[in-house]
Amino acid sequence: MVTLKNIALKLNVSVGTVSKALRNSSEISEDLKQVVLACAKEMGYVANSSARSLKTNKSYNIGIVYEDKTSAGLGHDYFSIMLNSIRNELQANGFDFTFITTSIGEEDISYLNHAKYRNCDGVIIVTADFENKSIIDLVQSDIPVVTIDHVFENTSAILSDNEDGLASIVQYLYKKGHRKIAFIHGEDTEVTRLRLQAFDDTCKLLGIQKEKRYIKEAVYHLPQQAGQRTREILNLEDKPTCIIFPDDYSYMGGATEIDKHNLTVPDDISVVGYDGIFLSRILRPILTTYKQNSELIGETAVQTLLAEIKETYTSGKTIIKIKGHLQEGQTVKDIK
Repeated sequence: MVTLKNIALKLNVSVGTVSKALRNSSEISEDLKQVVLACAKEMGYVANSSARSLKTNKSYNIGIVYEDKTSAGLGHDYFSIMLNSIRNELQANGFDFTFITTSIGEEDISYLNHAKYRNCDGVIIVTADFENKSIIDLVQSDIPVVTIDHVFENTSAILSDNEDGLASIVQYLYKKGHRKIAFIHGEDTEVTRLRLQAFDDTCKLLGIQKEKRYIKEAVYHLPQQAGQRTREILNLEDKPTCIIFPDDYSYMGGATEIDKHNLTVPDDISVVGYDGIFLSRILRPILTTYKQNSELIGETAVQTLLAEIKETYTSGKTIIKIKGHLQEGQTVKDIK
């Protein structure tokens, strides 16, 4: 393993000089810094994280909570893009990350204790059961935490603008002449409540009569349930002209049921998704959907957390909404 002493001997300078150059100290000239950095890179020097932690009182490690309730893994575009963005932004700032779970080996452990065990400087909660006591204990601890798509008191949160999402969808459908709109929403979460409220408010604003029989609940990212709810809607005597799905992936279940009813999209019924994942672009017809900016959400979550770790935010709570945009496809018929 290459040490500071090895570099110093090769350059015939002191260990202190090498250390200051690698720490970008103003006491060392820029020319000498470049020489030291080039030599360190050539020799394969890697900074000792334990030593850096002792000097700065930081581990440079961020915990990530990602509860995969539907076993979608990291293959779902919305989360994979977000997690990739989080990783890139952390790396750009010299931080690593560790997934925080409720177990280490065969031993059960709380999120808080796992974060302490990994000596995390902070934690980003990407997705979780926010009513879980283990999550609440973590949020209420002295470890800086940023949540995504959920707001706790005195904790910073980065939110996809779900109100804008549903409002944009309903307004678009209205312009296309649709008044009988079905909405299959996700399970009871803060995201769902925001979307339902936006759906209600926009319908009232536009004078659209909301029909209770057109409103159904399914679990996010679970095509089978979305398919069952689609079947219930299509079996109604007075069918809607359009169905909004909770997410693009769930629409796959709906598409199967629409086909079973010998209906075609958009000639017989229009559909709209949510998320704007890659799947929506390769389906035929191309799915109209609301594309969330998951990359910016992840990047902003890291920037917010690191600012809190560095104590450049003094309010103790920052709420940032990230807008997406309606991605027009070929699945909404103009029936004006």
